[in-house]
Amino acid sequence: MLIFPLINDTSRKIIHIDMDAFFASVEVRDNPELKNKPVIIARNPLETGGRGVVSTCNYIAREYGIHSAMSSKEAYDLCPQGVFISGHYEKYTKTSQQVREIFKRYTDEIEAASIDEAYLDVTENKIHANSAIKIAKMIQYDIYTELGLTCSAGVSYNKFLAKIASDYEKPHGLTVILPEDAEEFLAHLPVEKFHGVGKATLPKLHEIGIMTGKDLQKADPLDMADQFGLYGWELFLKANGIHHSKVKSSRQRKSVGKEHTYGKLLYRPDDVLGELEKLSRRVSQTLQDKDLVGDTLVLKLRYSDFSTLTKRKKYDGKFNDFESLQRAGQEIFDLIDYDDAKGVRLLGITLTGFGPKEELLDIQ
Repeated sequence: MLIFPLINDTSRKIIHIDMDAFFASVEVRDNPELKNKPVIIARNPLETGGRGVVSTCNYIAREYGIHSAMSSKEAYDLCPQGVFISGHYEKYTKTSQQVREIFKRYTDEIEAASIDEAYLDVTENKIHANSAIKIAKMIQYDIYTELGLTCSAGVSYNKFLAKIASDYEKPHGLTVILPEDAEEFLAHLPVEKFHGVGKATLPKLHEIGIMTGKDLQKADPLDMADQFGLYGWELFLKANGIHHSKVKSSRQRKSVGKEHTYGKLLYRPDDVLGELEKLSRRVSQTLQDKDLVGDTLVLKLRYSDFSTLTKRKKYDGKFNDFESLQRAGQEIFDLIDYDDAKGVRLLGITLTGFGPKEELLDIQ
């Protein structure tokens, strides 16, 4: 077998978030009567003459053997007492957008893989945390407390491993694959658990004696490339914990903001304004580093009971300097009905409405 060094970049911090039984979970959240019942997102085959396909189902329904892409009729045969729901895709899309807004609190490097899963690169992040595990836990907490839903998270140094990890313990799981553990973790996985190995490839791998990740690790990469093309080479690399695909965030930056969560609650208005001053300085520095100016400032304030106020104001010109941000933040704070008895646990300011520097504004 050919022996050569494999280059592996383990410097990134990647999180894969996968919402748990997303469509079905949204339906159960919005209708408590569905709790503890098998919920199947598909048209009832009794109403369609047996036609239709299952989009997804909750974990109770999965205990009956139901899964996505199964025919509705087969799902009904397995679980006639199941609750069939046609699906409300506008609601799912809106909820998905709300999940994405939570992601944006931590990073702008977000790649949506589908409506219910995404990759996040948190190597550099908005809360300046060194731990990707901490961020994953915070995201799970935010999604649960604010949206009433659970998600599973995988944390590792590349997208492939993060995806594998998020699927390892569901629902509401958190699995971490460290660089030093990756090879052993992958060695014990059945080859069908490798993302991308489908029904057509699996029997071919079995034919040549590849049943597990360990078999892939020991395979000759040139033989793999010869039999499976570029995919065979990539599969060999993945089995050795190597995957160079980056999180692809195609969006243009539309805002710059900073938030901070306080362990010791803020009560006095002067303390709140003092923290807003610090946030304004940080936002201004980022804006000037990126040569961005905007005309709309958003103030976010969350109390200790998790009730949240968001107030925005649009100005007649663009700005990015610290003094203007500070004055705008104080002006907006003065407009809200502040309750100093509750205590503030989170503050944030965001500048948006970016455009050319044609009319710079000095907020007096």
